[in-house]
Amino acid sequence: MALMITEECINCSACIPECPNTAIYEPAEGWELFGESYDAMSDEITYIVPDKCTECVGHFEEPQCIPVCPSDCIIPDPNFNESKEELLAKKEALGN
Repeated sequence: MALMITEECINCSACIPECPNTAIYEPAEGWELFGESYDAMSDEITYIVPDKCTECVGHFEEPQCIPVCPSDCIIPDPNFNESKEELLAKKEALGN
């Protein structure tokens, strides 16, 4: 399951450098995946790209963004229910 950032986000950016998959972006910042560029998923809050989020599976024992969030606004994204095996496969596809 990918993670998501809720509207309680204060845009402190503490989570961004913690992500080993570079899946977290500033508001209004575009993102890239496999050489393709995409528009920002949010213009108002820091956001996580589900296609790049592996919940740190394969890198760490637990997601690294959650403990550094002062707003406790990073939660599992119910729209992306993935098994550990699927998250590992995503990690490998990302080349991390």
